[in-house]
Amino acid sequence: MFTEYLLVRDGLDILERFEGNPILEPIPGNSWESRCVFNCASVYDGGKVHIVYRAQGDDNISRLGYAASSDGFKIDERLPEPIFSPGHEFESMGCEDPRITRIEQEYFMFYTAYGDMPQVGEVTIKADDFLNKRWNWSRRMFPFRMVNNKDVVLFPEKIKGRWVIYHRLHPHIWVSYSEDLLHWKDSNIVMMPRGSSWEKLKLGAGAPPIKTRRGWLFIYHSVDEAKVYRLGLALVALDDPEIIIYRSREPILEPETEFERVGDVPNVVFTCGAVLKNDRLFVYYGGADKVICVATQKLDKLLP
Repeated sequence: MFTEYLLVRDGLDILERFEGNPILEPIPGNSWESRCVFNCASVYDGGKVHIVYRAQGDDNISRLGYAASSDGFKIDERLPEPIFSPGHEFESMGCEDPRITRIEQEYFMFYTAYGDMPQVGEVTIKADDFLNKRWNWSRRMFPFRMVNNKDVVLFPEKIKGRWVIYHRLHPHIWVSYSEDLLHWKDSNIVMMPRGSSWEKLKLGAGAPPIKTRRGWLFIYHSVDEAKVYRLGLALVALDDPEIIIYRSREPILEPETEFERVGDVPNVVFTCGAVLKNDRLFVYYGGADKVICVATQKLDKLLP
């Protein structure tokens, strides 16, 4: 079972919204992304931020699109066609909420395969193919087949000789381990909802953990009884993913602006990706399940 240490002092600075938000919006002329674009993975590679985002159009089916930014704010490139679409019976209603982690020369993408129930989908792609926009995805895998599960984030390196993921079995965040990045076992709860009203109903993993000198920086989402989604921050022991050495007492981002409060689903900020660029953390998030925004903060100001 997990161990959690709650520090008494909470001296963190919250995330600062980019004044040019939202950075990505629906395109009415593109049928696959005409209604909403939101919840996106992000990776920093080759001098730019690569954004793989969820989109819905006229048919309400979720597909994944691609955009890129050189400075982390302004979108320099956006492809007109989806780069990943439903291709299995488990995905009849779409592919949702991607999270991407680079392991050596491959990118691993976990996503929610949504059909009769939400479950975990997993694919890989060679890093060279990804960076050159050759969308040669691997065969689709479903590591928790027919289990209502989602919000998977993969740690970028082994811990004690095994690969590690966090995932969400309602209402907790769980950890699981693997030797081959496909078969996962030894699951335990690592974070549970607590009495604080802003994270009372359920929790879920946000962006893949980022290694810092003080621990793995882990951003998660929380939901209160009014169904408001916020972002929290935790630090995880570098040598043990079941030890939470810090967990924020207050959210680091919550719905405040109109594009976070009004949309397809109101009062939502939801992240699937964050990158570290020049000692500043860039957190990409969906606003009200309608648009994509970014908020940043210097890394030192986020480390307790």
